[in-house]
Amino acid sequence: MSSFVSKHLLLLFFFFIFSNFLPELHAVSTVKTYIFRVDSESKPSIFPTSYHWYGSEFADPLRILHVYDTVFHGFSATLTPEEADALSNHPAVLAVFEDHRRELHTTRSPQFLGLRNQRGLWSESDYGSDVIIGVFDTGVWPEHRSFSDLNLGPVPARWKGTCESGVRFTPKNCNRKLIGARFFSKGQQAGGSMGPIGAINDTVEFRSPRDADGHGTHTASTAAGRYAFKASMSGYASGIAKGVAPKARLAAYKVCWKGAGCFDSDILAAFDTAVSDGVDVISISIGGGDGVSSPYYLDPIAIGAYGAVSKGVFVSSSAGNDGPNAMSVTNLAPWLVTVGAGTIDRNFPATVILADGRKISGVSLYAGAPLNGKMFPIVYPGRTGALSASLCMEHSLDPNIVRGKIVICDRGSSPRVAKGLVVKKAGGVGMILANGISNGEGLVGDAHLIPACAVGSEEGDALKAYASSSKNPTATINFVGTVLGIKPAPVIASFSGRGPNGLNPEILKPDLIAPGVNILAAWTEAVGPTGLDSDMRRTEFNILSGTSMACPHVSGAAALLKSAYPDWSPAAIRSAMMTTANVVDNRNQSMIDESTGKSSTPYDFGAGHLNLGRAMDPGLVYDITSNDYVNFLCAIGYGPKLIQVISRSPVSCPWKKPLPENLNYPSLAALFSTSSKGPKSKRFFRTVTNVGPSNAVYRATIESPRGVIITVKPAKLVFAPTVRKQSFMVTVTTNTKNIALGQSGALFGSISWSDGKHVVRSSIMITEIDPL
Repeated sequence: MSSFVSKHLLLLFFFFIFSNFLPELHAVSTVKTYIFRVDSESKPSIFPTSYHWYGSEFADPLRILHVYDTVFHGFSATLTPEEADALSNHPAVLAVFEDHRRELHTTRSPQFLGLRNQRGLWSESDYGSDVIIGVFDTGVWPEHRSFSDLNLGPVPARWKGTCESGVRFTPKNCNRKLIGARFFSKGQQAGGSMGPIGAINDTVEFRSPRDADGHGTHTASTAAGRYAFKASMSGYASGIAKGVAPKARLAAYKVCWKGAGCFDSDILAAFDTAVSDGVDVISISIGGGDGVSSPYYLDPIAIGAYGAVSKGVFVSSSAGNDGPNAMSVTNLAPWLVTVGAGTIDRNFPATVILADGRKISGVSLYAGAPLNGKMFPIVYPGRTGALSASLCMEHSLDPNIVRGKIVICDRGSSPRVAKGLVVKKAGGVGMILANGISNGEGLVGDAHLIPACAVGSEEGDALKAYASSSKNPTATINFVGTVLGIKPAPVIASFSGRGPNGLNPEILKPDLIAPGVNILAAWTEAVGPTGLDSDMRRTEFNILSGTSMACPHVSGAAALLKSAYPDWSPAAIRSAMMTTANVVDNRNQSMIDESTGKSSTPYDFGAGHLNLGRAMDPGLVYDITSNDYVNFLCAIGYGPKLIQVISRSPVSCPWKKPLPENLNYPSLAALFSTSSKGPKSKRFFRTVTNVGPSNAVYRATIESPRGVIITVKPAKLVFAPTVRKQSFMVTVTTNTKNIALGQSGALFGSISWSDGKHVVRSSIMITEIDPL
């Protein structure tokens, strides 16, 4: 018998002996789900597949949940911590990380992006025809008319995906529009079996691609919904609903479950499957719920996205809803496109009218019987000092205090619409939802179950003061409906995740913003517009807010650009969006930060607001290869083993350590040490590719903040049919000992290249950091 075979028989023997002790380990340790990154090159040839190898040498096959082999090499399995720790020492195991639960980041918007019928990018891309968008979310409601395949051609021949059967879902639910649907629940089921958080509730959920939550149907139709005439949400936002890429094909990957969240192991399996299926774009409105980001080698979204991008798939992700706090942006990997949220020029006003004649502005999507101007007593339960009462939490309101009154409730701790239900149960006739300081003046509309509206922090304080000081405080609420042409717009949503980048501040995040406030899109028939179990209403469309809604706008935009320019890389598509983004609003003034009412910065909006009318013809693009990303990972201190966890293939770092700021990104971040004395200087190297007229001359225009000198060499770039790429160097120098940083802790400038027609703009951020 050869020593090779003897070795593996011995391994199998030890595995058998080890497995006999598993019941004892289970008795003292909690079983958890772990994800293992395995060096695929180490697989012995005697095993026909990786699954056979993993099941023989690493874990009981019955405990293996997923096997990954497209964007990631490895598997996930349910093991005790002791077992996982023992396997981490296996020579073929590159990394082990515990499965974690993640959260969803929760009509007129295509026109607001600069799209027009029969011309421009919609026309030149044939509305995204034949590009395939994979949506990672809560599934899809396939019967919705937004997913009609009327007049669409055959399913693209390259498509390898399928329509999986399950509860109330069969392959017949797919068509030439919705060409694929899958669901991933093994990680979810394993996580749910360990406690109530993460457990799938079969009374409200479908174990299939069918959407019981609504979020997935909403995001999918935002990206690529067909034209739907006479659309509205109970009369609000009436008109023609359509996605950004109406002819693009959709594939739904259900990785999130109603009330149970989304588990990393399932998300990674969806990445692996979607890329193998043949998607061109992945839209993922999912991330951490606390604004904290893991290192890239421990983040399955970053790892899965790297594998997708390296195979030419564009990945759009949401920036998170933990703004306006600084450093709240999530999904930070430089190969991801990170999208924040802004408003559009449409609103749903509601007005609180006080007995003293004052009018307080708010917003609402209430569609029930109006108050018709009738005045009611107004009360603020928080006067008693009970926090739960001020927040209108369940069972916190005294019916003797609120019955027959309009109740002021503070925002926070429970769903906004659920507070109205608490008020209703206690006998209240209406609700005013008041923002706290952290939310500022940022408002989102909700389909309330009782007459209710949201008001900003200052207006809320005024209402509370009125309710406390007036002898007989009364008020009514007037619901205005839908108003178009709002100025200013866009405004940076107060909830949108903000920079700086908490992992690598050399990369400015978010990348850009897109419409994410009060967005009308398709909805599931499984729940009412509020998502509450007690909401028995059903609506064909719903209006939602969140960076979840902004992300699919960029996904649809990527589909249009991919259709118009099939050879462009994901980095080139992102560059086209970023360098042509708007940095002014529809008044032609600086965009406003909703939380403060003051001018916003690139920490809030990145490169600016998506403008597809200009992105279709960017002139120049900043391209990035997989090797560039590897060099970036080397630059931030990752060794070859950690990089291989992300890249799949063995790598070696350059002899001279690269600088992370020299990744060929469309924005620049100059970080200066606070310990340096005197003038400070930082150099950046960038390369642009001409995608416009072959003979072109671009000249640089610099915007430098006070106390900073920015120069570029050369200041002129000359392109020819044989010269498509040109490189340049940007030098950022402070001419004072200490930079006079603004309130955001940074200064901002820009460099713009122009040939007289195109303007290719890059944001430049300057800040100081404490040395390690």
